[in-house]
Amino acid sequence: MNRTTPLVLAVALFMEQMDSTVIATSLPAIAADIETNPIALKLALTAYLVSVAIFIPISAWMADRFGAKRVFCTAIGVFVLGSIACAMASSLGEFVLARFLQGMGGSMMTPVARLLLVRATPRSNLVSAMAWLTVPALVGPLVGPPVGGFITTYVSWHWIFLINVPIGITGICAAWLLLPELERGIAGRIDFTGFALSGMAAAGIVFGLSVVSLPALPPAVGVATLALGICSGLLYFRHARRVARPILDLSLFRNRVFRAAISGGSLFRIGAGATPFLLPLMFQLGFGLTPFQSGMLTFAGAFGAIGMKFFASTTLRKGGFRTVLISTAIAGGIFIGVAAAFTAQTPAWAIIAVLVAGGFLRSLFFTSANALVFADIGDERAGQATAIAAVTQQISIALGVALAGGILEGVAMFSGDTLGASAFPIAFVLVGLVTTLAALPFLTLPPDAGSAVSGHRVDGVNSRTQVVPAK
Repeated sequence: MNRTTPLVLAVALFMEQMDSTVIATSLPAIAADIETNPIALKLALTAYLVSVAIFIPISAWMADRFGAKRVFCTAIGVFVLGSIACAMASSLGEFVLARFLQGMGGSMMTPVARLLLVRATPRSNLVSAMAWLTVPALVGPLVGPPVGGFITTYVSWHWIFLINVPIGITGICAAWLLLPELERGIAGRIDFTGFALSGMAAAGIVFGLSVVSLPALPPAVGVATLALGICSGLLYFRHARRVARPILDLSLFRNRVFRAAISGGSLFRIGAGATPFLLPLMFQLGFGLTPFQSGMLTFAGAFGAIGMKFFASTTLRKGGFRTVLISTAIAGGIFIGVAAAFTAQTPAWAIIAVLVAGGFLRSLFFTSANALVFADIGDERAGQATAIAAVTQQISIALGVALAGGILEGVAMFSGDTLGASAFPIAFVLVGLVTTLAALPFLTLPPDAGSAVSGHRVDGVNSRTQVVPAK
């Protein structure tokens, strides 16, 4: 496999993924500098997520209309401009607008990168390519907290964003020079009604869940926005059945392999979204560790994620998508639940061992699920598949954080005590149980599902089949 394409794409995605988490560690310092409070500043985190949710649905059309490589390079440029604006912000309003601009760039980087990878990679090499592309999404959130804490403590919070400038410029040059020129798809006229409805649906759901779980605004605002998002989503379902080329083609869900990959991946991602939220809180509030000590512990999961890429292809070739995804969903959920046994007296090596194993399993699951999304989808519909996968990813991560926050608040309310170490075991067990439910959609798949991509043999016969578009 030519690793140039996934490595170039992975550098840009690492920058985006790390940036989205590194800011959380620096909120108090930023808030003090721009003369606001950290709770209000969480609106900046929400603004980024909302911007990503709004513009992801249009990413497939943009790639077909202007070319995937050109859109990807432009997206990095927009992200860098947003980073500079964040560093120069001197008020809450300016910072929120700058994060929204960053989100516009981030909304195109992930789905368009995945589209470039799918169209440039033969199906037989897709698992290996996805393994390289999946690592930044898992390593970035783990690296972010310790890096953010170090830069904020010993340099200045402004460099959290300014460091994106040389990385982004390097990424643009590498992408423009090294990524292949791919044939454009048929863009057609843009579905403006669908874009408006899908944007309101995704943004309303993500914003509502974020506000409810991390109340920078009154919870009633989050509930109302969530209701608006759900209503917009229902209207979009109705709209998509009536138009010839909807902005998000929901007919892809008629393909059971695609449907299982999206639904199972979304359930698993709820746990993956909740875990980075719960672990730092438990280490700091429950165990009394410093932010830097907490970040160094959570960073351990990155080693498991990186190590996975050397085993993904072999594991899927021997076990097949169905077996691997069911096994990693169950085992991944169990390892999330094991964190409930952590105490302040638990040796660091034991915590690190659990987090490394959990990182390996999560990385293997996501590499497999992301590849399975395209197993039965032709290149002409790959853009739609990437957009749908990206939208569901944002919603499921927000749902995971909301679930974790809701459990912690519920335990504290029921016990009548402040949030402490006793609340986290319940949260980890419940989140782990939800994560194991990700195995259910894959139980309906045949043993040779996606064999054209995995190369898995059933009963000694190579079951590779021709990849055909979903009807």
